[in-house]
Amino acid sequence: MMFKIPLAAAALLALAATSAQASVTVIGGGMAQACSKAALGGETEAKFEAICTMALDSELLSLRDRAGTYVNRGVLKLRRKEFSSAQFDFNRAIETKPDLGEAYVNRGAASVGSRRFADGLTDLNKALDLGVEEPEKAYYNRALAYEGLDNVKAAYLDYQKAIELKPEWEQPKKELARFTVGRR
Repeated sequence: MMFKIPLAAAALLALAATSAQASVTVIGGGMAQACSKAALGGETEAKFEAICTMALDSELLSLRDRAGTYVNRGVLKLRRKEFSSAQFDFNRAIETKPDLGEAYVNRGAASVGSRRFADGLTDLNKALDLGVEEPEKAYYNRALAYEGLDNVKAAYLDYQKAIELKPEWEQPKKELARFTVGRR
């Protein structure tokens, strides 16, 4: 089988692709939970990032909740395409809890957004190895990384996997619609 996408479309995708973020649920009360709700709820405003920062600075958090709060603050930054700042938070999350797959998904997404596709691929593979709550997001982001590396077949297969895991998700369906599959 042969997989093709138009080169112009691939270039546009790499520039305009929106990654999928994986937030971390923080249980309990306080600012860390408010930060979690903002990240899970799709917020983008800087005021929510400030809540996350206050939680990290002033609340006594378990290692998982501290790492999760770094992930959630990074997700808020990632949505605003502040890739290097988001990367800092994902690095801190990984330093705090190296087995938190969501930190790797998001660090991978930040790398893809920064057009560092090979770095993104490494992190996305690590996230899938560790396990994540929403693996379809890791497959979607990995598909974007593969496209950036001109591995069209792998990208196609990962978009398919994302749809298989979450059939109602429209974004991977849109990406898959750009492909033409033929025989050699």
